[in-house]
Amino acid sequence: MKTLEKMTRDERSLLLFFEACAVDHGGRVNTRHMNDEDRQIAEEWNEEGFCQFGRVGSKFLTLKTAKLGTHWCKLSDEAWKLAHVERKARGIRMWGKRTWLTTEEKE
Repeated sequence: MKTLEKMTRDERSLLLFFEACAVDHGGRVNTRHMNDEDRQIAEEWNEEGFCQFGRVGSKFLTLKTAKLGTHWCKLSDEAWKLAHVERKARGIRMWGKRTWLTTEEKE
């Protein structure tokens, strides 16, 4: 069983990228946003069953749809849970780093 504490920064980043692909693009992955290390991690996760990752069938690719992504991902229940925890943690970190104030805050 994976834990966020044992995951590298690159693994946590890839998990959130896959989560965004799953939610915003129906699982479609544009691999132009991945590097070789990401691909290696995705292959390992695929073998472990943590996240599924593969190519879209060629008969479903056109010039237009290939721009959306030539690969797909699907998260396991475990991956969904960890992605939720990491997204919340990242949101809290980013809120703490902001350089602006809301209309309710005083300068």
